[in-house]
Amino acid sequence: MYRINFEEPVHAHFIGIGGISMSGLAEILLKEGFAISGSDYQESALTQHLANLGAKIYYGQKAENLQEEIPAFVVYTAAVKEDNPEYQEAIKQNLPLLSRADLLGQLMANYPISTGIAGTHGKTTTTSMLSEILLDCGKNPTISVGGIMKRIHGNTYVGDSPYFITEACEYTNTFFSLYPTYGIILNIAEDHMDFFKDIHDIRHSFRIYAEHIKPNGSLIINGAIPKLSYLTENLTCNVITFGLSPEYDYYATNIQYDNFGCPSYDLCIQGLPATRITLKVTGEHNILNSLAAAAAAQAMEISLDSIRTALASFEGTDRRFQKKGEVKGCTIIDDYAHHPDEIRATLTAARNYPHNHIWCIFQPHTYSRTKAFLKDFAQALSLADNIVLADIYPARETDTLGISSLHIQEELKALGKESYYFSTFEEIKKFILENCINGDLLITMGAGDIVNVGESLLLQ
Repeated sequence: MYRINFEEPVHAHFIGIGGISMSGLAEILLKEGFAISGSDYQESALTQHLANLGAKIYYGQKAENLQEEIPAFVVYTAAVKEDNPEYQEAIKQNLPLLSRADLLGQLMANYPISTGIAGTHGKTTTTSMLSEILLDCGKNPTISVGGIMKRIHGNTYVGDSPYFITEACEYTNTFFSLYPTYGIILNIAEDHMDFFKDIHDIRHSFRIYAEHIKPNGSLIINGAIPKLSYLTENLTCNVITFGLSPEYDYYATNIQYDNFGCPSYDLCIQGLPATRITLKVTGEHNILNSLAAAAAAQAMEISLDSIRTALASFEGTDRRFQKKGEVKGCTIIDDYAHHPDEIRATLTAARNYPHNHIWCIFQPHTYSRTKAFLKDFAQALSLADNIVLADIYPARETDTLGISSLHIQEELKALGKESYYFSTFEEIKKFILENCINGDLLITMGAGDIVNVGESLLLQ
């Protein structure tokens, strides 16, 4: 594999530079003195930001993008296929090719105190929470997060310290490229079934990730994960558990919720009361996320006072139960949930938020995920009072499975739950304006572009 010499910055080209992770890595290299170019299919806020920092952005992926100025190496994502014209041109020119995961791993290796946050759900929020803690106490880490974090006004921050924090994604075993000092595993569930064979295959990958944690470091893991010993036994690193039960090293007790569903709890460590934690983000799932962040920070010898203060000020990341505004007395929330477990967590949290009725506009994400979790999607969505379905957001896929949102509607009907399907955002918007009333809570939900519906409604 090509090894980057970070002491001698060169020209790097990114195929798919507008992605949330790729754009962050490109920004880190820019700030390290590298010349950056990259391509994407369309302009976005992220590509504009990179252009403003000095990157050369091409719209449309063409071989000639690598001919104008020949880069020293090329970075690509898992979504780039071998027939991609830029990928083909890189091979033709015999240019070194690095996957996004390869680049992330090489970056991480430059930092003595690194943290990778893994799990099927909650990676972005927990990464942001831990980043908030380290920023708040002056550790000034370098951060790569898969969402827009309010504190840093983006998804990337280049610090000047030994600390590095990043999400560790399991898709295509990306996290195999990482060797962190501290590794967090938040949860393990079936997902990305277009890549993994089954839950046993997924658990095996998380075990390998755990084995990558440095011997002088720690694995911080949700103690409620089934058959935990498979993931933890015979590791060379320290193991720290967290959860909602006294059997775990870090646990929450005396949980209370305010009028907006934001929890507070007593943090106990090794069975002893430590401090009271108050959060500004909703739901039980965020209690678990904050426990993981607190345990990791403590492993880095961050004080409890610093942890408590930082978590109390953390207001979440974009697209994670994010209040967008109000229209005709209806509150609009946007949420990134695109897996049944995430939908269930979000809608459960919404029950503690002021509302008359909960409306959920759901946009499924990828055909393979929709087919794999058809019944689970229906069961999770049934927690909403009113359900509106949009067409599937294909992302990296094409429709070869004969699946659509109408199949979710059929499953909801079998559960005795009425739902509504519309093929266009305009139809959804018209329906909501006619039916969503004062005091209702409207959640646009999904990892695609369903956020545009809520933002369009706010222009009324």
